[in-house]
Amino acid sequence: MRRLFIIFLFLLSSNQIEASSSKDIVEELVSIADIKINGDRSWDIQVHDEAFYDRVLRDQSLGLGESYVENAWDTEALDVLIYQILRADLENNFNPTWSHIWAYLKAKFFNRQDRSGSMRVINEHYQLGNDLYQNMLDPLMTYSCGYWKNAKNLNEAQVAKYDLIARKLGFEKGMRVLDIGCGWGGFAKYASEEYGVDVVAITLSENQAAYAKEVCKGLPVEIRVQDYRDLNEKFDRIVEIGMFEHVGAKNHRVFMEVVH
Repeated sequence: MRRLFIIFLFLLSSNQIEASSSKDIVEELVSIADIKINGDRSWDIQVHDEAFYDRVLRDQSLGLGESYVENAWDTEALDVLIYQILRADLENNFNPTWSHIWAYLKAKFFNRQDRSGSMRVINEHYQLGNDLYQNMLDPLMTYSCGYWKNAKNLNEAQVAKYDLIARKLGFEKGMRVLDIGCGWGGFAKYASEEYGVDVVAITLSENQAAYAKEVCKGLPVEIRVQDYRDLNEKFDRIVEIGMFEHVGAKNHRVFMEVVH
């Protein structure tokens, strides 16, 4: 394996391989089954998390299934999509090139969610501006699933989720709470107003931070543009809502060491 890896490095450095992205390869792969990424047909795949592409390339069918459970993607007609995949017999009908194999090796062995990789994803995804998200999210701009047990609309579902989290963590007035991956500050605002906690909320997005500062103005909430790996403080409670999926498997240990 080491020898093969060195050969690929040589071929890439000598421009004998044109590097493909994981996204390009997954799009090409599913097209064999007449499936489009973010297409408009009921069986097309709608991607919510760019890490989906690396996950599928690295773990194949297991990655496809687990990333669906984690809401990295969805589809209106899951049964039709599965039928399309099985009918196309993708595993036997996809002929990988050197470029495809190189992309697989990168997804498999390299840390794609290091500091520079994390910033690249942020710039591609969350620096688009806030208008798009304001038109699709609840008033608190919550970019994760809601709690629908008794909710009648999206806003109620998101507030119910926030309240469930706060109660499970036993928030008490005056506690110092860390919110990792705070997004647009929705949870920080809610927790501070409803439970009287002091919140330090971090994000890598300048757009999100600017919005969150406005939303939380006048509250005991500190919004920072900061990587979780740079934290070295004590908190009474730590919250992470829908951010861990962006950490990447190669960074799970580091993340847990930081929050422990």
